[in-house]
Amino acid sequence: QTLGDNGIGVAHLLEVPGFPTITKTRVVARHQQVVRIDHERKTKPDASQIERILAELKSLAPSLDGIIIEDYGKGLVTQDLVDAVCAVAKEAGVLVTVDPNPKNPIAWAGVATVKPNRIEAFQEAGIEDPHDGTAPLEDEALLEVGRRLLEKWRSDHVLITLGEQGMLLMSAGSDPFHIPTMAKEVFDVSGAGDTAIAVFTMALCAGADARVAAQLSNQASGIVVGKLGTAPVERGELRKAVAAAGNPPVSE
Repeated sequence: QTLGDNGIGVAHLLEVPGFPTITKTRVVARHQQVVRIDHERKTKPDASQIERILAELKSLAPSLDGIIIEDYGKGLVTQDLVDAVCAVAKEAGVLVTVDPNPKNPIAWAGVATVKPNRIEAFQEAGIEDPHDGTAPLEDEALLEVGRRLLEKWRSDHVLITLGEQGMLLMSAGSDPFHIPTMAKEVFDVSGAGDTAIAVFTMALCAGADARVAAQLSNQASGIVVGKLGTAPVERGELRKAVAAAGNPPVSE
């Protein structure tokens, strides 16, 4: 109902009898989020539910440019589901990107990009984070994490979000690329990671190379964290931010 009221299509949402919609309550003080309380019942999908998801995806695939798999660790994302989604995407020539969850180890072979944050990246790579504030391109531990994850996931790119240090893009066959943060003031980081992978994927689908896509993603994330609560990024806001920064050049 809420999605429909906000003009978001719901035709392909699947209703599962007996499964409550997960709700999240955020406690905010002085314009800063203090804690989040999730009301949920975690459960893995059964075979019939996976078949329903794949049937919907197959019907949509010819009209898609990209698929984003967001793993919130709530039980839906399983290896079987991921393998099946990637197979559908490959057959249709559709790009797949991922926002992973280290508590749910998945083999992401076959996806274009995986986007962990710094904590998730170190956990996935099995390396202890020194937390010493070293500049990303001089941070040997971080660079080693990126190299390991490229090898582990066999993806084209690994985009690591670094909070106040921006982002680090690791691409197969290319030098590491650092994008400094564009956030001027941080009110709420809710949705920043979702925005990052969404804009990165959108840019790739539009034909941008990975470095331009990462710059746009970084700009969009900087806008979102300056808003209270989960919020969208308007096209005009992104164009204004890009113009002010002077890069990357973009068109409509």
